[in-house]
This record gives sequence, structure tokens and C-alpha cells, in this order.
Amino acid sequence: MYQHSFEKLNVWQDSIDLVELIYKTVKKFPSDEKFGLSSQMKRCSVSISSNLAEGTSRITKKDKAHFSTIAFSSAMELLCQVEICKRLRFIDEKEHSNLRVDILKVSNKINSLRKSQLNA
Repeated sequence: MYQHSFEKLNVWQDSIDLVELIYKTVKKFPSDEKFGLSSQMKRCSVSISSNLAEGTSRITKKDKAHFSTIAFSSAMELLCQVEICKRLRFIDEKEHSNLRVDILKVSNKINSLRKSQLNA
């Protein structure tokens, strides 16, 4: 089966893993959070992988890097939401730590991708 260029990116594959993790995490949130923080976190995580995919279809280096910047911004937004979840006790210390590690891994790879796009 044909693979698009974004599907070959390690950062995109990691971002999809992050989406799965976020969806599993928010399932445990209180039901009154269904349209609040849990919805925002799901949309935010999906935005990371979606913007990475969309950026690969762009022609110019600057345009590609722009979508990587948006993906990075969504990762930082998600990191903020994870901090809020910890304070609200929706997640425990271990979940918090694991989520931070995964988000930072993805965000660091996005930064590397962005730098390569600008310097290509």
C-alpha cells in the first residue's frame, strides 16, 4: 500500500501514538468534562498530527515550516492542558509524568523538523 510522505515521518507516527494516549486518558475524566477539557485535549492532540500531515503537502519551505509551527503550538497547548488536569486531579502523578514525556518528545521532534524545513 502506498504511504504518503507524512506517514513516513517518525514525528507524525509519534503524534498519532499521542492521540491514542490522550483519548484513553480523557475517557477516565468526569462526565461533566465531556465537552470541556477532554474535548479540547482530543482536538488539540489531533491538531498536532493533522498539521504535520498538511504541512507535507505544501510547496515552499516557509509554508511547510508554518504548519510545523502550528503543530508545535498545539503541543504546547496540550502540555498546558495536562498541567490543568494534574491540578484538578483528573490524572495522577504517573500519568502526568508520562504525558509530559510524550508531549515533549513530539514537540522536540517537531522543532527539529521545522529547522530542517527552514534550512533545506
